Amino acid sequence: SFNESRYTEAVEARRRAEDLSAVLYPNDDKWEGKVLRLKQQYMFVSASLQDLLREFIKKPDRKWSELPSKVSVQMNDTHPTMAVVEMMRLLVDVQKLGWDEAWDLTRRTCNYTNHTVMPEALEKWPVEMMEQLLPRHLQIVGEINLRFMQEVTKMYGDGPKVWGLSLFQEEPFKGIRMGNIAVLGSNKVNGVAALHTEIVKKETFADFYQYFCEKGQKDKFVNMTNGVTPRRWIHCANRALSDIFTKHLGSQKWLTDMSLMKQLIPKKNDPALQKEWMAAKRAAKEKLAVYAKEHMGLDLDCDALFDVQFKRIHEYKRQLLNCFYIIHRYLAIKSASPSERAKFQKRVCFIGGKAAPAYVNAKTIIKLVGNIGEVVNNDPDVSPYLKVGFVPNYSVTVAQVICPASDISEHISTAGTEASGTSNMKFVMNGGLIIGTMDGANIEIREEGGEDTMFIFGCLEEEVPMIKERAKNGNYPIDPRMQKVFDTVRSGRFACGDSEAQAKFCGLIDKLCNITAAGTWDGDRYLLINDFPSYVAAQELVDKTYADQAKWASLSIQAACSMAKFSTDRTISEYAKV
Repeated sequence: SFNESRYTEAVEARRRAEDLSAVLYPNDDKWEGKVLRLKQQYMFVSASLQDLLREFIKKPDRKWSELPSKVSVQMNDTHPTMAVVEMMRLLVDVQKLGWDEAWDLTRRTCNYTNHTVMPEALEKWPVEMMEQLLPRHLQIVGEINLRFMQEVTKMYGDGPKVWGLSLFQEEPFKGIRMGNIAVLGSNKVNGVAALHTEIVKKETFADFYQYFCEKGQKDKFVNMTNGVTPRRWIHCANRALSDIFTKHLGSQKWLTDMSLMKQLIPKKNDPALQKEWMAAKRAAKEKLAVYAKEHMGLDLDCDALFDVQFKRIHEYKRQLLNCFYIIHRYLAIKSASPSERAKFQKRVCFIGGKAAPAYVNAKTIIKLVGNIGEVVNNDPDVSPYLKVGFVPNYSVTVAQVICPASDISEHISTAGTEASGTSNMKFVMNGGLIIGTMDGANIEIREEGGEDTMFIFGCLEEEVPMIKERAKNGNYPIDPRMQKVFDTVRSGRFACGDSEAQAKFCGLIDKLCNITAAGTWDGDRYLLINDFPSYVAAQELVDKTYADQAKWASLSIQAACSMAKFSTDRTISEYAKV
Protein backbone atom coordinates (compact mmCIF):
# COMPACT_ATOMS: atom_id res chain seq x y z
CA SER A 1 0.00 0.00 0.00
CA PHE A 2 2.77 2.43 0.92
CA ASN A 3 4.63 1.95 -2.36
CA GLU A 4 1.42 2.54 -4.28
CA SER A 5 0.96 5.89 -2.47
CA ARG A 6 -1.93 4.61 -0.35
CA TYR A 7 -0.19 6.03 2.74
CA THR A 8 -3.24 6.35 4.97
CA GLU A 9 -4.24 2.75 4.31
CA ALA A 10 -0.72 1.53 5.06
CA VAL A 11 -0.55 3.44 8.35
CA GLU A 12 -4.01 2.23 9.36
CA ALA A 13 -3.06 -1.41 8.74
CA ARG A 14 0.03 -0.99 10.89
CA ARG A 15 -1.98 0.72 13.64
CA ARG A 16 -4.50 -2.14 13.71
CA ALA A 17 -1.66 -4.64 14.05
CA GLU A 18 -0.06 -2.64 16.87
CA ASP A 19 -3.39 -2.39 18.69
CA LEU A 20 -3.19 -6.12 19.35
CA SER A 21 -0.11 -5.75 21.50
CA ALA A 22 -0.50 -2.17 22.77
CA VAL A 23 -2.62 -2.98 25.84
CA LEU A 24 -2.69 -6.52 27.20
CA TYR A 25 -6.02 -7.57 28.76
CA PRO A 26 -8.03 -4.45 27.83
CA ASN A 27 -11.14 -3.34 29.67
CA ASP A 28 -13.67 -5.92 28.49
CA ASP A 29 -16.93 -4.61 29.94
CA LYS A 30 -17.83 -3.38 26.45
CA TRP A 31 -18.10 -5.30 23.17
CA GLU A 32 -15.02 -3.60 21.66
CA GLY A 33 -12.89 -4.60 24.62
CA LYS A 34 -14.08 -8.21 24.40
CA VAL A 35 -13.26 -8.27 20.68
CA LEU A 36 -9.73 -7.02 21.31
CA ARG A 37 -9.21 -9.57 24.10
CA LEU A 38 -10.35 -12.43 21.85
CA LYS A 39 -8.05 -11.22 19.09
CA GLN A 40 -5.13 -11.07 21.52
CA GLN A 41 -5.78 -14.54 22.89
CA TYR A 42 -6.04 -16.01 19.41
CA MET A 43 -2.88 -14.24 18.21
CA PHE A 44 -0.78 -15.61 21.09
CA VAL A 45 -2.24 -19.11 20.82
CA SER A 46 -1.95 -19.37 17.05
CA ALA A 47 1.58 -18.00 16.92
CA SER A 48 2.71 -20.40 19.64
CA LEU A 49 1.12 -23.47 18.08
CA GLN A 50 2.33 -22.68 14.58
CA ASP A 51 5.87 -22.29 15.89
CA LEU A 52 5.57 -25.51 17.90
CA LEU A 53 4.34 -27.57 14.94
CA ARG A 54 6.91 -26.00 12.61
CA GLU A 55 9.69 -27.17 14.94
CA PHE A 56 8.10 -30.60 15.32
CA ILE A 57 7.95 -31.38 11.61
CA LYS A 58 11.48 -30.10 10.89
CA LYS A 59 12.94 -33.48 11.79
CA PRO A 60 13.06 -35.85 8.79
CA ASP A 61 10.66 -38.79 8.81
CA ARG A 62 8.76 -37.39 11.79
CA LYS A 63 5.46 -39.25 12.34
CA TRP A 64 2.41 -37.38 13.60
CA SER A 65 1.86 -40.20 16.07
CA GLU A 66 4.96 -38.94 17.90
CA LEU A 67 3.42 -35.52 18.66
CA PRO A 68 2.07 -36.26 22.19
CA SER A 69 5.39 -37.80 23.28
CA LYS A 70 7.43 -34.85 21.99
CA VAL A 71 5.16 -31.89 22.69
CA SER A 72 2.99 -30.76 25.60
CA VAL A 73 0.71 -27.73 25.50
CA GLN A 74 -0.15 -26.55 29.02
CA MET A 75 -3.15 -24.21 28.97
CA ASN A 76 -2.91 -21.89 31.96
CA ASP A 77 -6.56 -21.15 32.88
CA THR A 78 -9.23 -20.48 30.23
CA HIS A 79 -7.46 -17.55 28.49
CA PRO A 80 -5.42 -19.76 26.10
CA THR A 81 -7.99 -22.57 25.69
CA MET A 82 -8.64 -21.57 22.10
CA ALA A 83 -5.50 -23.72 21.68
CA VAL A 84 -7.68 -26.84 21.52
CA VAL A 85 -9.65 -25.45 18.59
CA GLU A 86 -6.63 -23.90 16.87
CA MET A 87 -4.69 -27.16 17.15
CA MET A 88 -7.57 -28.91 15.37
CA ARG A 89 -7.59 -26.25 12.64
CA LEU A 90 -3.84 -26.54 12.07
CA LEU A 91 -3.88 -30.34 12.00
CA VAL A 92 -7.03 -30.73 9.85
CA ASP A 93 -6.91 -27.69 7.54
CA VAL A 94 -3.16 -27.07 7.24
CA GLN A 95 -1.54 -30.46 7.82
CA LYS A 96 -4.47 -32.34 6.19
CA LEU A 97 -4.89 -34.97 8.91
CA GLY A 98 -8.18 -36.80 9.25
CA TRP A 99 -10.58 -35.54 11.92
CA ASP A 100 -10.33 -38.56 14.21
CA GLU A 101 -6.53 -38.63 14.15
CA ALA A 102 -6.33 -34.86 14.72
CA TRP A 103 -8.74 -35.03 17.66
CA ASP A 104 -6.83 -37.92 19.24
CA LEU A 105 -3.52 -36.04 18.90
CA THR A 106 -5.03 -32.80 20.25
CA ARG A 107 -6.50 -34.50 23.32
CA ARG A 108 -3.23 -36.25 24.12
CA THR A 109 -1.09 -33.12 23.56
CA CYS A 110 -3.10 -30.46 25.43
CA ASN A 111 -3.42 -30.17 29.21
CA TYR A 112 -5.48 -27.71 31.24
CA THR A 113 -4.65 -26.00 34.53
CA ASN A 114 -7.71 -24.52 36.21
CA HIS A 115 -7.08 -21.45 38.37
CA THR A 116 -10.53 -20.54 39.59
CA VAL A 117 -13.22 -22.39 41.51
CA MET A 118 -15.93 -19.91 40.47
CA PRO A 119 -17.90 -20.96 37.38
CA GLU A 120 -18.72 -17.33 36.55
CA ALA A 121 -14.98 -16.67 36.05
CA LEU A 122 -14.66 -19.26 33.28
CA GLU A 123 -14.52 -17.53 29.89
CA LYS A 124 -17.47 -17.77 27.53
CA TRP A 125 -17.27 -16.21 24.07
CA PRO A 126 -20.44 -15.03 22.32
CA VAL A 127 -21.28 -17.10 19.24
CA GLU A 128 -22.01 -13.87 17.37
CA MET A 129 -18.46 -12.64 18.02
CA MET A 130 -16.95 -15.97 16.96
CA GLU A 131 -18.97 -15.85 13.73
CA GLN A 132 -17.49 -12.45 12.94
CA LEU A 133 -13.87 -13.08 13.96
CA LEU A 134 -13.20 -16.81 13.84
CA PRO A 135 -15.89 -18.48 11.73
CA ARG A 136 -13.80 -21.58 10.98
CA HIS A 137 -13.14 -22.10 14.69
CA LEU A 138 -16.86 -21.84 15.37
CA GLN A 139 -17.43 -24.61 12.82
CA ILE A 140 -14.80 -26.77 14.52
CA VAL A 141 -16.33 -26.22 17.96
CA GLY A 142 -19.71 -27.15 16.49
CA GLU A 143 -18.35 -30.38 15.02
CA ILE A 144 -16.57 -31.34 18.27
CA ASN A 145 -19.75 -30.66 20.21
CA LEU A 146 -21.98 -32.57 17.78
CA ARG A 147 -19.89 -35.71 18.09
CA PHE A 148 -19.57 -35.33 21.85
CA MET A 149 -23.30 -34.74 22.36
CA GLN A 150 -24.12 -37.85 20.34
CA GLU A 151 -21.89 -39.86 22.66
CA VAL A 152 -23.18 -38.46 25.97
CA THR A 153 -26.82 -38.67 24.87
CA LYS A 154 -26.31 -42.42 24.41
CA MET A 155 -24.96 -42.56 27.97
CA TYR A 156 -27.42 -40.28 29.78
CA GLY A 157 -30.31 -39.55 27.41
CA ASP A 158 -31.30 -35.95 26.75
CA GLY A 159 -31.51 -33.76 29.86
CA PRO A 160 -29.76 -31.34 32.25
CA LYS A 161 -26.55 -33.40 32.49
CA VAL A 162 -26.12 -33.32 28.71
CA TRP A 163 -26.82 -29.59 28.62
CA GLY A 164 -24.19 -29.04 31.33
CA LEU A 165 -21.59 -30.96 29.32
CA SER A 166 -22.28 -29.10 26.08
CA LEU A 167 -19.62 -26.77 24.72
CA PHE A 168 -22.38 -24.23 24.05
CA GLN A 169 -24.59 -22.29 26.44
CA GLU A 170 -27.97 -20.78 25.56
CA GLU A 171 -28.37 -18.43 28.55
CA PRO A 172 -27.79 -15.63 29.45
CA PHE A 173 -26.43 -15.39 25.88
CA LYS A 174 -25.59 -17.94 23.23
CA GLY A 175 -21.94 -18.59 23.86
CA ILE A 176 -19.05 -21.04 23.83
CA ARG A 177 -17.91 -22.43 27.17
CA MET A 178 -14.13 -22.32 27.00
CA GLY A 179 -13.75 -24.22 30.26
CA ASN A 180 -15.72 -27.15 28.87
CA ILE A 181 -13.62 -27.12 25.70
CA ALA A 182 -10.45 -27.16 27.82
CA VAL A 183 -11.58 -30.16 29.87
CA LEU A 184 -12.86 -32.15 26.89
CA GLY A 185 -9.81 -31.38 24.75
CA SER A 186 -7.13 -32.17 27.34
CA ASN A 187 -5.17 -35.20 28.45
CA LYS A 188 -4.98 -34.00 32.08
CA VAL A 189 -6.92 -31.40 34.04
CA ASN A 190 -5.40 -30.09 37.26
CA GLY A 191 -6.14 -27.80 40.14
CA VAL A 192 -3.37 -25.94 41.93
CA ALA A 193 -3.95 -26.97 45.57
CA ALA A 194 -5.43 -30.08 47.16
CA LEU A 195 -8.69 -28.41 48.28
CA HIS A 196 -9.01 -26.59 44.96
CA THR A 197 -8.66 -29.81 42.95
CA GLU A 198 -11.42 -31.45 45.01
CA ILE A 199 -13.71 -28.47 44.36
CA VAL A 200 -12.91 -28.64 40.63
CA LYS A 201 -14.00 -32.30 40.65
CA LYS A 202 -17.06 -31.92 42.88
CA GLU A 203 -18.38 -28.50 41.79
CA THR A 204 -16.69 -26.59 38.96
CA PHE A 205 -16.59 -29.52 36.51
CA ALA A 206 -18.61 -32.12 38.41
CA ASP A 207 -20.44 -33.45 35.33
CA PHE A 208 -17.20 -33.85 33.41
CA TYR A 209 -15.50 -35.58 36.34
CA GLN A 210 -18.37 -38.08 36.60
CA TYR A 211 -18.38 -38.58 32.82
CA PHE A 212 -14.66 -39.37 32.64
CA CYS A 213 -14.84 -41.62 35.72
CA GLU A 214 -17.61 -43.61 34.02
CA LYS A 215 -15.40 -43.78 30.91
CA GLY A 216 -12.64 -45.34 33.03
CA GLN A 217 -10.46 -42.20 33.07
CA LYS A 218 -10.42 -41.60 36.83
CA ASP A 219 -6.88 -40.19 36.62
CA LYS A 220 -7.77 -37.39 34.18
CA PHE A 221 -8.25 -34.89 37.06
CA VAL A 222 -5.06 -34.50 39.11
CA ASN A 223 -3.64 -32.08 41.67
CA MET A 224 -0.53 -29.97 41.09
CA THR A 225 -0.03 -27.69 44.09
CA ASN A 226 1.60 -24.42 43.02
CA GLY A 227 5.16 -23.50 43.85
CA VAL A 228 7.53 -20.52 43.71
CA THR A 229 11.27 -20.47 43.11
CA PRO A 230 13.63 -19.94 46.07
CA ARG A 231 16.22 -18.56 43.66
CA ARG A 232 14.05 -15.51 43.02
CA TRP A 233 12.11 -15.22 46.26
CA ILE A 234 14.88 -15.89 48.78
CA HIS A 235 18.28 -15.64 47.09
CA CYS A 236 17.56 -12.57 44.94
CA ALA A 237 14.95 -10.90 47.12
CA ASN A 238 16.52 -11.53 50.53
CA ARG A 239 20.28 -12.12 50.28
CA ALA A 240 20.76 -11.77 54.04
CA LEU A 241 18.41 -14.68 54.70
CA SER A 242 19.94 -16.67 51.83
CA ASP A 243 23.36 -16.23 53.43
CA ILE A 244 22.01 -17.56 56.75
CA PHE A 245 20.77 -20.73 55.06
CA THR A 246 24.05 -21.19 53.21
CA LYS A 247 26.14 -20.60 56.35
CA HIS A 248 24.23 -23.05 58.55
CA LEU A 249 23.69 -25.70 55.86
CA GLY A 250 27.25 -25.56 54.59
CA SER A 251 26.53 -24.88 50.91
CA GLN A 252 24.04 -23.42 48.44
CA LYS A 253 22.61 -26.85 47.60
CA TRP A 254 19.40 -25.86 49.41
CA LEU A 255 18.61 -23.54 46.46
CA THR A 256 17.86 -26.60 44.32
CA ASP A 257 16.88 -28.96 47.15
CA MET A 258 14.80 -27.11 49.70
CA SER A 259 14.32 -30.25 51.79
CA LEU A 260 17.82 -29.54 53.17
CA MET A 261 16.38 -26.49 54.95
CA LYS A 262 14.61 -28.79 57.40
CA GLN A 263 18.00 -29.42 59.03
CA LEU A 264 17.68 -25.97 60.61
CA ILE A 265 14.40 -26.72 62.41
CA PRO A 266 16.07 -28.42 65.42
CA LYS A 267 18.04 -25.18 65.92
CA LYS A 268 14.95 -22.93 65.87
CA ASN A 269 15.34 -22.07 69.59
CA ASP A 270 19.09 -21.40 69.37
CA PRO A 271 19.58 -17.78 70.54
CA ALA A 272 22.50 -17.24 68.16
CA LEU A 273 20.47 -18.35 65.10
CA GLN A 274 17.46 -16.35 66.28
CA LYS A 275 19.62 -13.25 66.58
CA GLU A 276 20.93 -13.63 63.01
CA TRP A 277 17.43 -14.43 61.73
CA MET A 278 15.74 -11.41 63.31
CA ALA A 279 18.60 -9.15 62.21
CA ALA A 280 17.93 -10.20 58.61
CA LYS A 281 14.22 -9.48 59.11
CA ARG A 282 15.04 -6.08 60.61
CA ALA A 283 17.26 -5.21 57.64
CA ALA A 284 14.43 -6.15 55.25
CA LYS A 285 11.98 -3.97 57.19
CA GLU A 286 14.39 -1.04 57.07
CA LYS A 287 14.71 -1.49 53.30
CA LEU A 288 10.90 -1.39 52.98
CA ALA A 289 10.80 1.69 55.23
CA VAL A 290 13.16 3.50 52.83
CA TYR A 291 10.93 2.44 49.90
CA ALA A 292 7.76 3.62 51.71
CA LYS A 293 9.34 7.01 52.47
CA GLU A 294 10.52 7.49 48.89
CA HIS A 295 7.36 6.29 47.08
CA MET A 296 4.56 6.96 49.58
CA GLY A 297 5.88 9.67 51.89
CA LEU A 298 5.35 7.41 54.92
CA ASP A 299 7.63 7.30 57.95
CA LEU A 300 7.67 3.78 59.41
CA ASP A 301 8.73 2.50 62.81
CA CYS A 302 10.63 -0.74 62.15
CA ASP A 303 9.87 -1.91 65.70
CA ALA A 304 6.23 -2.21 64.57
CA LEU A 305 4.73 -5.47 63.34
CA PHE A 306 4.58 -5.30 59.54
CA ASP A 307 1.18 -6.66 58.41
CA VAL A 308 0.77 -7.01 54.62
CA GLN A 309 -1.81 -8.15 52.08
CA PHE A 310 -0.64 -8.19 48.46
CA LYS A 311 -2.67 -9.92 45.77
CA ARG A 312 -5.22 -9.11 43.07
CA ILE A 313 -7.92 -6.84 44.42
CA HIS A 314 -11.02 -9.03 44.42
CA GLU A 315 -13.99 -9.33 46.74
CA TYR A 316 -13.35 -13.02 47.42
CA LYS A 317 -9.80 -12.22 48.59
CA ARG A 318 -11.47 -9.96 51.15
CA GLN A 319 -9.27 -6.89 51.27
CA LEU A 320 -12.49 -5.28 52.53
CA LEU A 321 -12.43 -7.50 55.64
CA ASN A 322 -8.88 -6.31 56.29
CA CYS A 323 -10.07 -2.70 55.92
CA PHE A 324 -12.83 -3.27 58.47
CA TYR A 325 -10.33 -4.76 60.94
CA ILE A 326 -7.96 -1.81 60.48
CA ILE A 327 -10.85 0.58 61.17
CA HIS A 328 -11.76 -1.50 64.26
CA ARG A 329 -8.16 -1.24 65.48
CA TYR A 330 -8.11 2.49 64.76
CA LEU A 331 -11.27 3.03 66.81
CA ALA A 332 -9.91 0.94 69.69
CA ILE A 333 -6.66 2.95 69.82
CA LYS A 334 -8.50 6.25 69.38
CA SER A 335 -10.89 5.58 72.27
CA ALA A 336 -8.13 4.43 74.65
CA SER A 337 -6.40 6.65 77.20
CA PRO A 338 -2.80 7.67 76.46
CA SER A 339 -1.47 5.11 78.93
CA GLU A 340 -3.63 2.35 77.42
CA ARG A 341 -2.58 3.30 73.87
CA ALA A 342 1.03 2.65 74.78
CA LYS A 343 0.11 -1.00 75.45
CA PHE A 344 -1.06 -1.58 71.87
CA GLN A 345 1.28 -3.51 69.60
CA LYS A 346 2.48 -1.05 66.96
CA ARG A 347 1.47 -2.09 63.43
CA VAL A 348 2.16 -1.05 59.86
CA CYS A 349 -0.61 -2.28 57.54
CA PHE A 350 0.11 -2.37 53.82
CA ILE A 351 -2.31 -3.47 51.10
CA GLY A 352 -1.47 -3.66 47.40
CA GLY A 353 -2.39 -5.28 44.12
CA LYS A 354 -3.97 -4.71 40.73
CA ALA A 355 -7.68 -4.43 39.95
CA ALA A 356 -9.31 -5.35 36.64
CA PRO A 357 -10.11 -2.17 34.63
CA ALA A 358 -13.89 -2.61 34.83
CA TYR A 359 -14.08 -3.93 38.40
CA VAL A 360 -15.85 -1.03 40.14
CA ASN A 361 -16.06 -2.59 43.61
CA ALA A 362 -12.35 -3.43 43.57
CA LYS A 363 -11.52 0.18 42.77
CA THR A 364 -13.86 1.34 45.54
CA ILE A 365 -11.96 -0.88 48.00
CA ILE A 366 -8.64 0.64 46.83
CA LYS A 367 -10.12 4.09 47.41
CA LEU A 368 -11.22 3.05 50.90
CA VAL A 369 -7.72 1.78 51.76
CA GLY A 370 -6.25 5.10 50.65
CA ASN A 371 -8.77 7.10 52.66
CA ILE A 372 -8.25 4.99 55.78
CA GLY A 373 -4.53 5.71 55.46
CA GLU A 374 -5.24 9.41 55.05
CA VAL A 375 -7.26 9.48 58.29
CA VAL A 376 -5.10 7.15 60.39
CA ASN A 377 -1.70 8.49 59.37
CA ASN A 378 -2.72 12.07 60.13
CA ASP A 379 -4.30 11.37 63.51
CA PRO A 380 -1.73 12.25 66.21
CA ASP A 381 -3.48 10.03 68.75
CA VAL A 382 -3.28 6.91 66.58
CA SER A 383 -0.45 7.27 64.06
CA PRO A 384 2.35 6.44 66.55
CA TYR A 385 0.73 3.00 66.93
CA LEU A 386 -0.80 2.35 63.51
CA LYS A 387 0.20 3.24 59.96
CA VAL A 388 -1.80 2.30 56.84
CA GLY A 389 -0.88 2.51 53.17
CA PHE A 390 -1.88 1.29 49.72
CA VAL A 391 1.34 0.46 47.87
CA PRO A 392 1.00 1.65 44.25
CA ASN A 393 2.06 -0.18 41.10
CA TYR A 394 2.60 -3.59 42.68
CA SER A 395 5.01 -5.71 40.62
CA VAL A 396 7.64 -8.42 41.00
CA THR A 397 10.23 -5.72 41.67
CA VAL A 398 8.12 -4.22 44.46
CA ALA A 399 7.32 -7.70 45.81
CA GLN A 400 11.04 -8.39 46.22
CA VAL A 401 11.12 -5.51 48.72
CA ILE A 402 7.89 -6.42 50.50
CA CYS A 403 8.07 -10.21 50.86
CA PRO A 404 11.27 -10.26 52.95
CA ALA A 405 9.89 -7.55 55.28
CA SER A 406 6.57 -9.06 56.33
CA ASP A 407 6.03 -10.24 59.90
CA ILE A 408 2.49 -11.39 59.13
CA SER A 409 0.76 -11.67 55.76
CA GLU A 410 -2.99 -11.89 55.16
CA HIS A 411 -4.45 -14.73 53.06
CA ILE A 412 -8.04 -14.41 54.13
CA SER A 413 -10.27 -15.52 51.24
CA THR A 414 -13.59 -17.14 52.09
CA ALA A 415 -13.04 -20.89 52.47
CA GLY A 416 -13.59 -22.63 49.14
CA THR A 417 -12.94 -19.61 46.90
CA GLU A 418 -9.14 -19.36 46.53
CA ALA A 419 -7.55 -21.80 44.10
CA SER A 420 -4.11 -21.77 45.69
CA GLY A 421 -2.31 -18.49 46.09
CA THR A 422 1.45 -18.14 45.69
CA SER A 423 2.18 -14.96 47.64
CA ASN A 424 1.50 -17.02 50.78
CA MET A 425 4.47 -19.22 49.77
CA LYS A 426 6.75 -16.24 49.06
CA PHE A 427 6.04 -14.62 52.42
CA VAL A 428 6.54 -17.80 54.45
CA MET A 429 9.79 -18.67 52.63
CA ASN A 430 11.04 -15.31 53.93
CA GLY A 431 10.10 -16.09 57.52
CA GLY A 432 6.75 -14.31 57.61
CA LEU A 433 3.84 -16.00 59.38
CA ILE A 434 0.29 -16.17 57.99
CA ILE A 435 -3.07 -15.08 59.28
CA GLY A 436 -5.55 -16.88 57.07
CA THR A 437 -8.48 -19.13 56.40
CA MET A 438 -8.51 -22.84 55.64
CA ASP A 439 -8.44 -22.17 51.92
CA GLY A 440 -6.18 -22.71 48.92
CA ALA A 441 -2.58 -23.62 49.66
CA ASN A 442 -2.86 -22.26 53.21
CA ILE A 443 -4.04 -25.74 54.22
CA GLU A 444 -0.95 -27.48 52.85
CA ILE A 445 1.46 -24.78 54.11
CA ARG A 446 0.00 -25.30 57.59
CA GLU A 447 0.33 -29.06 57.29
CA GLU A 448 4.02 -28.70 56.41
CA GLY A 449 4.94 -26.00 58.92
CA GLY A 450 2.77 -26.95 61.86
CA GLU A 451 -0.51 -25.60 63.22
CA ASP A 452 1.16 -23.04 65.48
CA THR A 453 2.89 -21.30 62.53
CA MET A 454 -0.44 -20.03 61.13
CA PHE A 455 -3.20 -17.97 62.74
CA ILE A 456 -6.36 -19.58 61.39
CA PHE A 457 -9.88 -18.12 61.55
CA GLY A 458 -13.17 -18.26 59.70
CA CYS A 459 -15.62 -20.90 58.57
CA LEU A 460 -14.63 -24.08 56.76
CA GLU A 461 -15.64 -24.76 53.17
CA GLU A 462 -18.12 -27.47 54.20
CA GLU A 463 -19.80 -25.07 56.66
CA VAL A 464 -20.67 -22.45 54.02
CA PRO A 465 -24.01 -24.02 52.86
CA MET A 466 -25.27 -24.20 56.46
CA ILE A 467 -24.32 -20.56 57.10
CA LYS A 468 -26.19 -19.47 53.96
CA GLU A 469 -29.23 -21.50 54.96
CA ARG A 470 -29.32 -19.95 58.43
CA ALA A 471 -28.98 -16.49 56.92
CA LYS A 472 -32.03 -17.14 54.70
CA ASN A 473 -34.02 -17.53 57.90
CA GLY A 474 -32.68 -14.26 59.29
CA ASN A 475 -30.03 -15.82 61.52
CA TYR A 476 -26.92 -13.90 60.49
CA PRO A 477 -25.87 -11.66 63.39
CA ILE A 478 -23.55 -8.68 62.97
CA ASP A 479 -20.88 -8.47 65.67
CA PRO A 480 -21.23 -5.19 67.66
CA ARG A 481 -17.62 -4.29 66.84
CA MET A 482 -18.33 -4.68 63.13
CA GLN A 483 -21.54 -2.68 63.47
CA LYS A 484 -19.48 0.11 65.03
CA VAL A 485 -17.13 0.00 62.02
CA PHE A 486 -20.12 0.18 59.65
CA ASP A 487 -21.59 3.14 61.56
CA THR A 488 -18.25 4.95 61.48
CA VAL A 489 -17.90 4.51 57.71
CA ARG A 490 -21.51 5.61 57.20
CA SER A 491 -20.83 8.74 59.27
CA GLY A 492 -18.45 9.90 56.57
CA ARG A 493 -15.32 9.71 58.69
CA PHE A 494 -13.35 8.06 55.88
CA ALA A 495 -14.91 9.97 52.99
CA CYS A 496 -12.20 12.66 53.14
CA GLY A 497 -14.68 15.12 51.66
CA ASP A 498 -15.46 12.95 48.61
CA SER A 499 -19.24 12.50 48.45
CA GLU A 500 -19.05 10.14 45.48
CA ALA A 501 -16.61 7.85 47.31
CA GLN A 502 -18.79 8.01 50.43
CA ALA A 503 -21.81 6.84 48.47
CA LYS A 504 -19.83 3.89 47.13
CA PHE A 505 -18.49 2.96 50.58
CA CYS A 506 -22.03 3.00 51.97
CA GLY A 507 -23.23 0.95 49.01
CA LEU A 508 -20.74 -1.81 49.85
CA ILE A 509 -21.88 -1.88 53.47
CA ASP A 510 -25.59 -1.71 52.64
CA LYS A 511 -25.27 -4.83 50.50
CA LEU A 512 -23.40 -6.68 53.27
CA CYS A 513 -26.19 -5.83 55.69
CA ASN A 514 -28.84 -7.53 53.52
CA ILE A 515 -28.49 -10.44 55.93
CA THR A 516 -31.03 -12.86 54.43
CA ALA A 517 -29.03 -12.81 51.18
CA ALA A 518 -25.67 -13.70 52.79
CA GLY A 519 -23.64 -15.94 50.52
CA THR A 520 -25.29 -14.53 47.37
CA TRP A 521 -24.50 -11.55 45.13
CA ASP A 522 -27.41 -9.65 46.71
CA GLY A 523 -25.83 -9.77 50.18
CA ASP A 524 -22.62 -10.65 51.99
CA ARG A 525 -21.42 -12.90 49.17
CA TYR A 526 -18.10 -13.77 50.82
CA LEU A 527 -19.28 -13.97 54.44
CA LEU A 528 -17.26 -11.08 55.90
CA ILE A 529 -19.80 -10.60 58.70
CA ASN A 530 -19.71 -14.27 59.64
CA ASP A 531 -15.90 -14.41 59.86
CA PHE A 532 -15.22 -11.02 61.48
CA PRO A 533 -15.35 -12.11 65.17
CA SER A 534 -12.88 -14.98 64.67
CA TYR A 535 -10.71 -12.69 62.53
CA VAL A 536 -10.44 -10.19 65.40
CA ALA A 537 -9.60 -13.03 67.81
CA ALA A 538 -6.87 -14.28 65.46
CA GLN A 539 -5.43 -10.76 65.20
CA GLU A 540 -5.34 -10.52 68.99
CA LEU A 541 -3.38 -13.79 69.09
CA VAL A 542 -0.95 -12.38 66.51
CA ASP A 543 -0.26 -9.40 68.80
CA LYS A 544 0.16 -11.61 71.85
CA THR A 545 2.55 -13.99 70.07
CA TYR A 546 4.61 -11.18 68.52
CA ALA A 547 5.19 -9.73 72.00
CA ASP A 548 7.34 -12.79 72.74
CA GLN A 549 10.09 -12.17 70.19
CA ALA A 550 11.94 -15.42 70.97
CA LYS A 551 8.79 -17.44 70.33
CA TRP A 552 8.06 -15.45 67.15
CA ALA A 553 11.60 -16.07 65.87
CA SER A 554 11.24 -19.79 66.59
CA LEU A 555 7.95 -20.00 64.68
CA SER A 556 9.41 -17.94 61.81
CA ILE A 557 12.38 -20.32 61.45
CA GLN A 558 10.13 -23.38 61.67
CA ALA A 559 7.73 -22.06 59.02
CA ALA A 560 10.39 -20.95 56.53
CA CYS A 561 12.38 -24.18 56.82
CA SER A 562 9.26 -26.28 56.12
CA MET A 563 8.61 -24.91 52.63
CA ALA A 564 10.32 -27.56 50.47
CA LYS A 565 7.00 -28.76 49.05
CA PHE A 566 6.30 -25.30 47.65
CA SER A 567 9.32 -24.99 45.37
CA THR A 568 8.65 -24.78 41.64
CA ASP A 569 11.21 -27.57 41.28
CA ARG A 570 8.73 -29.99 42.83
CA THR A 571 5.78 -28.55 40.91
CA ILE A 572 7.49 -28.70 37.50
CA SER A 573 8.72 -32.21 38.18
CA GLU A 574 5.15 -33.36 38.89
CA TYR A 575 3.81 -31.71 35.72
CA ALA A 576 6.51 -33.49 33.72
CA LYS A 577 5.65 -36.88 35.18
CA VAL A 578 1.97 -36.89 34.25
